[in-house]
Amino acid sequence: MVDVGLFISYILIGVCVLAAVGMPLMKAMGDPDSLKKMGMGVGALVVVFIVSFVLADGTPQGDASATTAKMVGAGLTTFYILAIAAIGGIVYTEIKKAAE
Repeated sequence: MVDVGLFISYILIGVCVLAAVGMPLMKAMGDPDSLKKMGMGVGALVVVFIVSFVLADGTPQGDASATTAKMVGAGLTTFYILAIAAIGGIVYTEIKKAAE
């Protein structure tokens, strides 16, 4: 019974991922400017991840291989960069609103 539940869960996750990615793309097809902005956002995320991957330390720890350690380090660095950018954006917006 557990195997069937996992199988159904995987199918539902796949459907949700397709809907989450497909719906904005379908809507953006009618508006090229929106598609361009979406591409710039995805490109910026890819650049942040590449920079994080280059900066990551690939020292293996425990059972993890060097590649796994480097990917984990890159993921953590990406998270830190995006979290700092989000907090900075919030602070900037609040200061700008207060100055008006």
